[in-house]
Amino acid sequence: MAKNEFPKIDRSAFSVGSIFDKSEEKSFWLSKSPAERLEAVELMRQIIYGYDPSTERLQRVFEVIKRKSS
Repeated sequence: MAKNEFPKIDRSAFSVGSIFDKSEEKSFWLSKSPAERLEAVELMRQIIYGYDPSTERLQRVFEVIKRKSS
């Protein structure tokens, strides 16, 4: 799949369930290899946040302080 080519979403298929309902989802994902699971997570991330490699990342700020000796 190309980097900017996302799968189409069928918006007519919709269901609501409880977190306590039995589901085949866990067994589905356990049947996939770790690489396939990671690829699926990355695809979901790109669908939610978009694919833009130039997007600014979170800024990390470090501050060095001197502590008093005890």
